[in-house]
Parts: sequence; structure tokens; C-alpha cells
Amino acid sequence: MSDPAQTAGEAAEGATDGATGGATDGAARDAPGRPSPRHPGLTAAEVAERVSRGEVNDVPVRSSRSVGEIVRANVFTRFNAIIGVLFLIILVVGPLQDGLFGFVIVANTAIGILQELRAKKTLDSLAVVGESKPTVRRDGTPVPLATGEIVLDDVIELGPGDKCVVDGEVLESDGLEIDESLLTGEADPVLKKPGDKIMSGSFVVAGGGAFAATKVGREAYAAQLAEEASRFTLVHSELRTGISQILKYVTWMMVPTAVGLIISQLVVQDHDWREAVRRMIAGIVPMVPEGLVLLTSVAFAIGVIRLGNKQCLVQELPAIEGLARVDVVCLDKTGTLTEGGMDVSDLRLLADAEEAYVRRVLGALGDSDPRPNASLQAIVDAYPDGEGWRCAEALPFSSARKYSGAELHSPDGEVATWLLGAPDVLLREGDRALDEVEELNSQGLRVLLLARAGRDLDDPRVAEDVSPAALVVLEQRLRPDAADTLRYFDEQKVAAKVISGDNAVSVGAVAAKLGLPRAESPVDARKLPAEREDMGKALDEGSVFGRVTPQQKRDMVGALQARGHTVAMTGDGVNDVLALKDADIGVAMGAGSEATRAVAQIVLLNNSFASLPSVVAEGRRVIGNITRVATLFLTKTVYSVLLAILVVCTRVPYPFLPRHLTLLSTLTIGVPAFFLALAPNKERAKPHFVRRVMRYSVPAGLIAGVATFATYLLARHYYTGAGSLDAETSAATLTLFLISMWVLAIIARPYTWWRVLLVVAMGVAFLVVLGVPWLQRFFALKLVGATLPWAAVGIAAVAAVVLEVAWRWVGRRFPA
Repeated sequence: MSDPAQTAGEAAEGATDGATGGATDGAARDAPGRPSPRHPGLTAAEVAERVSRGEVNDVPVRSSRSVGEIVRANVFTRFNAIIGVLFLIILVVGPLQDGLFGFVIVANTAIGILQELRAKKTLDSLAVVGESKPTVRRDGTPVPLATGEIVLDDVIELGPGDKCVVDGEVLESDGLEIDESLLTGEADPVLKKPGDKIMSGSFVVAGGGAFAATKVGREAYAAQLAEEASRFTLVHSELRTGISQILKYVTWMMVPTAVGLIISQLVVQDHDWREAVRRMIAGIVPMVPEGLVLLTSVAFAIGVIRLGNKQCLVQELPAIEGLARVDVVCLDKTGTLTEGGMDVSDLRLLADAEEAYVRRVLGALGDSDPRPNASLQAIVDAYPDGEGWRCAEALPFSSARKYSGAELHSPDGEVATWLLGAPDVLLREGDRALDEVEELNSQGLRVLLLARAGRDLDDPRVAEDVSPAALVVLEQRLRPDAADTLRYFDEQKVAAKVISGDNAVSVGAVAAKLGLPRAESPVDARKLPAEREDMGKALDEGSVFGRVTPQQKRDMVGALQARGHTVAMTGDGVNDVLALKDADIGVAMGAGSEATRAVAQIVLLNNSFASLPSVVAEGRRVIGNITRVATLFLTKTVYSVLLAILVVCTRVPYPFLPRHLTLLSTLTIGVPAFFLALAPNKERAKPHFVRRVMRYSVPAGLIAGVATFATYLLARHYYTGAGSLDAETSAATLTLFLISMWVLAIIARPYTWWRVLLVVAMGVAFLVVLGVPWLQRFFALKLVGATLPWAAVGIAAVAAVVLEVAWRWVGRRFPA
């Protein structure tokens, strides 16, 4: 449960100029231990009986994959199967050092499993912290319970922003309005009366009440849908989709090339089938970019752990990636730029109203709502004067109406209908009080109007012809970190749009204090064009929009997306749910309503808007670094396929043994890629992942393959006699290593001290292998003479120059 001092639901903004009725996330309800007068709920004995019958809401809502799913996803892959078969063959033909690639795969898979298990532990612990706890009546007392503890026939209380966690039937209704749009597609809230059905997955937009659970656990079909929708997932990711596409291309290239290589080596090495098998496997293994999928999983998993340490719950893993691509972030004002709580700073009487009388009316309005929102809570704290007054009927606050009301009976028998809400909604245009309201709004203050209505509360025209009594001036508390966060987005060229239910001038004044660009020209959303394209243009031009309805928020997200923007939406109130659901990335506050937390991909459990830059930075780190290491892996795949084709065409022995390419892959790709994948990276994420990776890896792989084969052919003409093949292999290995190191040096740019150290360390490691006798024997690497080794270095140097030229040309010719 959230803290009563923190706002959620419409306390955020619809409460804006709101009134008696928005509730927080159940925070301000009847406190546990306070008896409830109606429908006392089940007794302890009745609960125990239902538990024994298994009538419990036992749907396992998980935030992450199970241990079994993690192990299967990392072990049973297509490429692991290929590598595993080749490893078993090497174990038969020997020697063991040619099977090193098998041990590398085992180690990589183990690392992937351990990292994802760490991420799972982090996610599951955060999910428990962020889990909503509905208020259930047991033995006549409202108590907060985990959703898994609810049993059949439990009586569950509802307030604005609460999500219906099980199917049920309404027992009590106090203006209870339920939004079922996430389940049925019906946009308008449905007024529920006792006896009406409630579907799990729907949420309360106004009013309150209670319902009895009629279907729990897996019997509630909508609950199953909600479980699937909120489960941690690895789908819908451009990065993962791109990698899958690359792997599909690799498979197409690999199969025919491998078949040709097998036939070629068996024919060439007909006198030694074991040598033929070893060289054939050496040609196939490097075609497999086995570490690419692993490093992607590891990068995502470590991203989850890092964000978890900052109290960010990532409910869908690709959200880390998605937020990095965002170029527009739509912000709710209350709870995002300002803190949830507020204070009454002034009471300005209108007409001939008496202050003492107005204070008592305000106090009675506060007492009439057991679930006050932030605006009303401030009034309750300031005017505890409503004793003796009785509320006969209440009109709950709704974000669409912008006001709430109550029929009050005073101690002397007077009966009157009072409304509390937005002055520019309740007053006629041109009213003199609006000038005063405008002046207060321009100072960033929130203003509510208390007015007496001449019609009954259930009259749809109750807000017409009201008699204003007073203006209640509320002071909002700016978040101390909001200015720095807005500045970060501006520096990163992410446009921030403040969309609020508050008065536009008031919102603009708050945003201007925080330094938001173009905040001095706020827009009243009631004057926005309805047509999507025109609305999109207006949104691109402005930064602050006030008097926005919940449906308009959704329309605004759609209009921005139609103009090609990737949109993130932040919010904590029930009025934000539809927009959060439609946005590319939905970010909810931990103290927000259950409904917002259910549809958001990221939940900020610390309720700090300042956490968003961390999420953006983490996403950029993942995408930018995976793009780097993918280029390394695909370069190896391209030169491996090219070498195999050249070997088949020229009918010569494959130049390498598996141990050579294991050594090269480890020093030029495996170890460096691990560090590069986890390094800081602030580069803005760019689209077209596959195109950006292939445009560099294809020319780099072709250059490496041609240069290496040229050295090999030169060595075949230079060396003769016994041991010539080992000398030829060593010369070709030297050329390929030097070229691969140059590719690594290019990928590692821009240089930092640790990147330079990384590249140098890999070079030193190779020199150690060449200089230590037992390592020479182990890896079958020994440079013979001086002429060919220096020729190999020269060819590598020419290839490096060509690589640099190609790198720059590709960057100009095929910009990302």
C-alpha cells in the first residue's frame, strides 16, 4: 500500500482542480482495524474452509521467466546443438586442444544462465515490493492482502485507481465507475450498481464501493489475460528481432558452405581422414556467432540488475531498449514535476460569502469522502470545521468532469448542493473571478472553486448557473530533482511534453520555473484540433498542455506516434492508464494506482522522476554496445564463410585447425566483446540495427578473408617439405590475428584508457603464445624463418589501410 501522504490515481492531475472523490492507491481508505458497517466479509473459519477446498486466487503472477525456462533458453539453442555435435566429433578424432571451442561454449552458456538468474532474483524481489495489495474485509475489518491470498466470496473494497484483481459482483456502489476498455475496447466508463458484474483487469475511474469475488485463480479468464500481459517477456525487441534475422542469414550461408567444405577436405586429405575432419570442423565452428545471443542476454540481464539497484522495476525487458530509442517523453505534472502533497495557501471569498461558513462547507466536503485525493487532503488538513454537517449524496470526482460535489445538510437543517472543481469549467466565460484565477495560475498556483449549485446533484446540468462562494488556492511542491532531469532530456535531444489536467497557465508557470523550453507558451488542450495530423503539428510546436482529458492524452500519444516519434508516457493516476498503454514505453510511479502499474513497462518504485535518465542511459548502453560487439561477431562469420568458399574453389587444405580459431576468437572477439558490451555508452540509439551492423561487418570480413587467404597461398608456394602445412597455418594465423585486432581497434573507438589497455592486453597475450614453447606446441603455432612472417605482417598492414578507407567510405555512403 502506498503512503497516505503520497498521491496516486487522480490525485495526480485530474484532481487537479478537482474535488471530493479522487482516491489514492487505496492509501487513504478506511484504516486497517476500523470496522466496516456493511458486508463485513468472511470470517477466519470461512476463509480456512475455502483455502482447504483450493478456492484461492492462486494465479502465479511472475515478473520473470522460471528457472527452467532460463536454462532451456540458454542451453537448447540451434547453434549450441551444432557446436555440441562438432565438439563430440573432435573428442573422437582428437586431440583435446582442438575441442577448446566446446569448453568455451559451456562457459558462455553458464555465464548467461547465472546472469539471468541474478536478474530474475532482482526482478522477483522488486515485484514483491511493488505488488498491489487490495483491501479485503475479513471479520468486519478492512485489511490489505496480497492478491494470492484472496479466496472465493471475499469482499473487496474499491476506490479510484484500484484494479479489479478477480471477477466479482458489486455489493456496494457509491458512484462507482469502472473502465473496462483494456478488456472490451469500450472507451466510456461503466456505472456499476449492486448486482452488476465486475471483470478482473478492469479498474475504477471514479467513486467507490465493494464487490464479492465470484471467480478466483485460473477460473477468471480475464485474470489469465492480465497475467500474460504483465509477465516479464523478451519479445517485441528490435534488437532481438534483428539478431534473429542475422542468425537466419548466417544459417542460410553456413549450411551449403559447410557441406562443400566437408566434401572438399575429405577429397584433399584422402590419406588422413582425421586431419580432414579437424580442418573441416575448424572451417564450420567460426561461422557460428555463438556469443552474440549470449552477450545480448547478459547485457539485458545486467541492465535489469543495475536498474533494480535504483528501484526501477522493468516489467518487460525490451523496455530498457525501447526507452533508449524515445525522442518524446510525455510527463504528467503532479507526481512527476511536483510532489504529490500540497498545501492550502489562501482562501479568497467571492460575492458575500462568510469565511466561517465557507470553512465549514469545505470541512464537510472533506469529511464526505473517505478516500481524499491530494487536493482534498490539503483542504481536510486546513479546514477541520465540518462537524455536525451531514452528506446525503456525493458526486465522485472524475478527470473528465473536472469537479466533484455533495448534497450537504447543515446542523440548522439547511440543505444545499455544493461543487468543488476547476474554476474555468464551472464559471461562465467572462466571469470576473476568472481574471483573479488567471493571475494566481500564472504564479504556478492551483486554484479550486467552491460553488453552490442550483440543481440537484444527479442533474447532468448541475454545473450550470452555479453561485461561486470562494477560491481555494493550493501551493504545489516542486520536485528538487525535476529541473536536472528536464535539462538532461533537453541535452539528449528528447523533447519533453507536459500534459496535465490542470489549468494550462498554472502548468506553464510550474514548467517555466523548472526551465522547460517553450513553457512560457502553454496551450489549453480544449482548443487543440481533433484531427490527428493537425494535433501532431501543435504538439510538436508546444511543450505544455493543460486541461487535457484522459481520452485526449491517449489521442496525443497517437498523434505523436503518427508523426514518427517514439513516445514514452509517465503517469501515476488512473486518468493516465489509456495513454500509458498506447505509448511505446509506459512508465508508472510506484505509489501510483494499481491500474497504471499493471499496464506500464517500467515502474519507478522510488517514485522519483529523476530515475528516468538512468533508464535511458542503460538502454543506450545496451543498444550501442550490442551493435559494437555484433559487428565483431559478424566480421568473423563473414571471413569464415569466405575462407571456406575459397578453400572449396581452390581445393586446398583448410588453413586452420579448431584450436587456432578458438585462440583468435577468444583474443579478438570473446574477451573484448564481454567488456565492450558492459561499458558505459551515452550514444543515442539509432534504428535499423541489422543494416548498421552488416554495413561494417561485411566489408571488414571480406577484407580479412581475402588478405588471410593471400598470405596462405603465398606461404604454400614458399614452404615445402615436412611440416610445411603447420608453417603455412602459422603465417595465415598471424595475418588474420593482426587484421582482427585492427577491426577490434576500430570498434573500440572512441578510445579511453581502459579500451586502449584492453586492445594492448589482447596483443600481448598473442605474443606470449608465440613466445612460450609449450604454448607453441599446444596451439601448433610456430613462425618459420623471417621472410614469410614479415610478409604476413605487411599484408596485414595493407589490409588495415584498406579497412580504414572502407570504414570511412561506408560511413559516408550508407549513413545509419
